[in-house]
Amino acid sequence: MADTARNAAFRVLTRCRKNGAWSEDAVSAEVKRGQLHEKDAALCAKIALGVMQNTEYLDYYIDAFCTTSVQKLDPKVLDILRLSAYQILFLDKIPPFAAVDEGVKLCKQYANPRAAGLVNAVLRRIAEGRDALPEIPGEGGAQYLSVRYSHPLWLVEALVEEHGYDFTEGFLAANNEQPPVFAHSNPLRPGMGLPGTATELPGCVRLESAAGITEMEDFREGRFYIQDIAARLAAMAADARPGMTVLDACAAPGGKSVACAMAMENRGRVISCDIHEKKLRLIEENAGRLGISIIETLAMDARTPYDGLKDVADIVIADVPCSGLGVIRRKPEIRRKPQGELERLPEIQREILNGLAPYVKPGGVLLYSTCTIRKQENEETVDAFLQGHREFSREGFTLPVIGAVPGGMATLWPHIHGTDGFFICKLRKRHD
Repeated sequence: MADTARNAAFRVLTRCRKNGAWSEDAVSAEVKRGQLHEKDAALCAKIALGVMQNTEYLDYYIDAFCTTSVQKLDPKVLDILRLSAYQILFLDKIPPFAAVDEGVKLCKQYANPRAAGLVNAVLRRIAEGRDALPEIPGEGGAQYLSVRYSHPLWLVEALVEEHGYDFTEGFLAANNEQPPVFAHSNPLRPGMGLPGTATELPGCVRLESAAGITEMEDFREGRFYIQDIAARLAAMAADARPGMTVLDACAAPGGKSVACAMAMENRGRVISCDIHEKKLRLIEENAGRLGISIIETLAMDARTPYDGLKDVADIVIADVPCSGLGVIRRKPEIRRKPQGELERLPEIQREILNGLAPYVKPGGVLLYSTCTIRKQENEETVDAFLQGHREFSREGFTLPVIGAVPGGMATLWPHIHGTDGFFICKLRKRHD
């Protein structure tokens, strides 16, 4: 059977389920393996990521139309039902009968052929009932939101308690939308020729699609780079200037190092650090493509003292490891992380801040950021750090998109700011 977008999407789901692969990497690998053309590659990504974004929602309706509960279905059969049901319920351009037929073919090819009858029956029922689906019970409550938008119940309950029902629903809905792609011009190599929608950030446009962008001549020549607005804003809050020394402590893949180097007009010093030495090569490659010569890389555990860096930096950027709950729309598998895995993160974040504090010059800045929206990893981590480091205090800042932040701490939200979910806090070290 010739390879198709659906075949590749099925294999993506298998990779992610069995091997814990990141969705983006799995899609790239299967598109390459199947030698899919651009249109099929885009459909493969849309189906696979769409299933991962809507798993609980799809399971609810598979359960409603199947005589066997989803918990008892063969995982391969369930993957096929999910990707076929996704096409029926979410993709208007694909005729339901085509999704049913392809689902049966996938079952015969990849799963148990004897289950083809079950797959056919369930998908036909979903197709026939898609204009009058059973209501998800509990509207107005966290359980409803958890199923409707396929987010873990513990997260939904925490968000509703903290921010209210409507705010939470807006955030969850945004997480299931196609994430925007932003291109930033390189002032060191001007002349970006990308069509796009202008944004509030100078030299930044929103693109309709990122397809084939790395093959563009302007990209290869380093006239622009891709970065979400939130990450760029974090670098802007640090306020790097020509001649400064910046230490980017958890730098890979290097977006903030690049943004700072450009703000510094390629004059000064940017030390890009990461605990994984192999990731440093990516930073070096990006810097080379963009014509940046002031970035140097260093393999370092930010939690371990490094005598050679004491009082060296005007700015230290701590974009620390976090739960990633602000970038769920880019990495839908994050919503499957067990809650227990997140509990030690604030401790690690505090250890990193404690380790980095000595590297900030008197009068310098420690810029703390995460791509999560949990207070335990954001405000509470900063407060705990400040209690043990009286030489630091929060400093206000003003940025595009956000506006004035007099308290020095800001959380960005996809449904409010149109950016990734992100936290930024600016701390100033006393001169004495």
